[in-house]
Amino acid sequence: MTDSAGAEDGAGVLVVATEVLRLLAESDETLAVAESLTGGMVAAELTAVPGASRSFRGSVTAYATELKHRVLGVDAQLLAAEGAVNAQVAEEMAAGVRRVLDASWGIATTGVAGPDPQDGQPVGTVFVAVDGPVGRKTARLRLNGSRAEIRRESARTVLELLSSQLRENARRQDTEQNGGI
Repeated sequence: MTDSAGAEDGAGVLVVATEVLRLLAESDETLAVAESLTGGMVAAELTAVPGASRSFRGSVTAYATELKHRVLGVDAQLLAAEGAVNAQVAEEMAAGVRRVLDASWGIATTGVAGPDPQDGQPVGTVFVAVDGPVGRKTARLRLNGSRAEIRRESARTVLELLSSQLRENARRQDTEQNGGI
């Protein structure tokens, strides 16, 4: 990526964060964030949006593996057996932060931004997850680029995954309110 593409990506994260907060506000729902490799980036993008406090509950940056268990309730045996870079870990982080911060939705990021592999996973391996009132959704990413680009793309992708779930949930509710039509 060029520097100009990187700047566009940074703006793209804010655009998606703004959309997420709009959708949450429209449905009177709240969001909590659990972050590992993104180190607070998702929360920073959300709180950069004016009025974020209406829907954003807070975040947990569980960078250390043991915090994923102690704070977010990720299964200790799973962490010991598989490591922190795992789809189920991302799901449990999202569910845990949702529970701990009493939010309608929880999202999570875990992965390897570099410079070195972690838990047997190569740099650029990332898992993002959404946990909400209609279930869970997880995505595995295989990203290329610098550490900063991997972190930024991870933040954008988890917000896009949530945005998609929020739109789907809104359509489902509209259909139910219109008698299934």
